[in-house]
Amino acid sequence: MLKDGLHALRSGHWPSLLGAWLHFEVSFMVWLLVGALSIAISEEFGLSALQKGVLVGIPLLGGSFLRIVIGPLGDRAGAKSVGLAILGLEALALMLGWQWGTSFGEMLVVGLLLGIAGASFVIALPLASRAYPPANQGLAMGVAAIGNSGVLLAALFAPRLAVMFGWHQVFALMLVPVIGTAYLFFRLVQPDSPQGSSPKKQESTSYLRLLRQGLQNKSMYWLCGLYAVTFGGFVGLSSYLPIFFHDRFQIDMITAGTLTALAALAGSAARPLGGFLADRFGGLILLQGVFFLLMILCLASGQFSTIAWVLTLVLVIMLCLGFGNGVVFQLVSCRFRETMGTASGLIGAAGGLGGFLLPTCFGWLKDLTGTFSAGFLALGIVSGLAAVSVMIVQRSTWFASPKPASES
Repeated sequence: MLKDGLHALRSGHWPSLLGAWLHFEVSFMVWLLVGALSIAISEEFGLSALQKGVLVGIPLLGGSFLRIVIGPLGDRAGAKSVGLAILGLEALALMLGWQWGTSFGEMLVVGLLLGIAGASFVIALPLASRAYPPANQGLAMGVAAIGNSGVLLAALFAPRLAVMFGWHQVFALMLVPVIGTAYLFFRLVQPDSPQGSSPKKQESTSYLRLLRQGLQNKSMYWLCGLYAVTFGGFVGLSSYLPIFFHDRFQIDMITAGTLTALAALAGSAARPLGGFLADRFGGLILLQGVFFLLMILCLASGQFSTIAWVLTLVLVIMLCLGFGNGVVFQLVSCRFRETMGTASGLIGAAGGLGGFLLPTCFGWLKDLTGTFSAGFLALGIVSGLAAVSVMIVQRSTWFASPKPASES
């Protein structure tokens, strides 16, 4: 399997893949920076459980809306130029967080503006997709999407830097990797990926037409729903876990960040595996099992009270969510190859919206019931519904699964 994977990576333009991964990695750090600093921010402002959920969810909401805008724009104007613009806007948002953010309301504004970093998704994945042939789409986009591990770096280092310098200064320190990434992205990525659609075709397709075409495809809505569960679950939990570990087990900010980093690592590492196996065995059968397993794990999470057992369950939940992300986007790449920016924007927006709803609902249910178990129960129910939808679609004809590579 390792040999096949290396051969697949050599089948396309790997510098573009490297640039796409780096863009997503650093942008993901920026996107989830507020979540990584949430304990320090919430303690300074004395926030309720619901306010904490909204605080960590607001960058995800901003990213959700911006993905809809950036996706078709990347298809039309070019992923490289739009990607550089995103990094520039990230730098401006970080400067605002550094010099501003002295109240809960101001931090909501900063978080919303940091949502621009979440739009990196709809640039990185189309770049990876167009740089590789169809047979290796799942693996290529899975590798680019390892950039999800940016949450690992944010969760691991941001709390430590906040203890040393103060949480405001962490925004300033993040300017260094953002500027460095902009330079490397400019040098590594080709203006037009080898496997992409022709410039004439892109120029002749208007922004609104691309968006309308995406919204008229009924499979788009179903994939949006699935991604709202997998990616929304991954990014929402990644943002909320520091608060969860800190408030439930009374551990310090650095320890909570370390445990969150471990969970994020599990989810990030599983994403390329999900895409790789979906290339070979088909995505629908894999998704069915993943969603049912997620349902069981979430429903079981309320039965354990020790941190060791809860951490184990959280790690497996995050692994399943990351694996599911890779599988879903293997299906997306097979159906929207020529308009991957638009598809990534719409489906990624659904994922970001799911990410916003998860911590917000967790916080609301915590205030309502006094326990975190209610939040995991809700996630388990949604996962079960997603599994049922996959079973129904698998037996229908309107969304036939792509032919696995193992049967080609």
